[in-house]
Amino acid sequence: MYTPPHFREDDIAVLHEAIRRIAFGTLVTLGPDGLVASHVPLLLDAEKGARGTLTGHLAKANIQTKTEASDIEALAIFQGPEAYITPNWYATKQEHGKVVPTWNYVAVHAYGPISFFEDAERLRDQVASLTDRHEAANAEPWALNDAPEKFVQSQLKGIIGFEIPITRIDGKWKLSQNRPAADKEGVIRGLETRDGADTPITTETRQILQTS
Repeated sequence: MYTPPHFREDDIAVLHEAIRRIAFGTLVTLGPDGLVASHVPLLLDAEKGARGTLTGHLAKANIQTKTEASDIEALAIFQGPEAYITPNWYATKQEHGKVVPTWNYVAVHAYGPISFFEDAERLRDQVASLTDRHEAANAEPWALNDAPEKFVQSQLKGIIGFEIPITRIDGKWKLSQNRPAADKEGVIRGLETRDGADTPITTETRQILQTS
């Protein structure tokens, strides 16, 4: 990922928080027939390994489960809030007109060797943890134990778990940090007017630009 210094995010705690918040990633691996990608929810264990470990699962029928190779990296992409930025929001448009549109966004790329597992107990724990993570906000959270155990076991037979110890992690917060102060303020006002003050991209942009 091309990451100029003013857009680079290196704080591992910030990167981990973004992964947790986004939660849904694109898993990319290289197989015999070329690149393969799946879109999957992922869990992060920040305490496992130097940079944390990602876990998830795929359907057994997914060709991506056949691409394991210990010497080839997998890539998990987490795409955060994003927005089109019009030059009309820049104060410098009125000064000299030398401005062009751009796109603001947050992205995290996590790399590491992928390994697969089919152990039923480990799979059950992984699916239960994933469920608990995303049911937590519900008034009456659904739990894996709510389904008949035989049914759960039959469903587990159709998936394969995977684990990625993160060996490299890149973060990019492209939020107009390279613009003059007046242009930054224009971007914040423009996003607030168009999308509302509490949308993720507006909140993230405001937090970054008001402290830069």
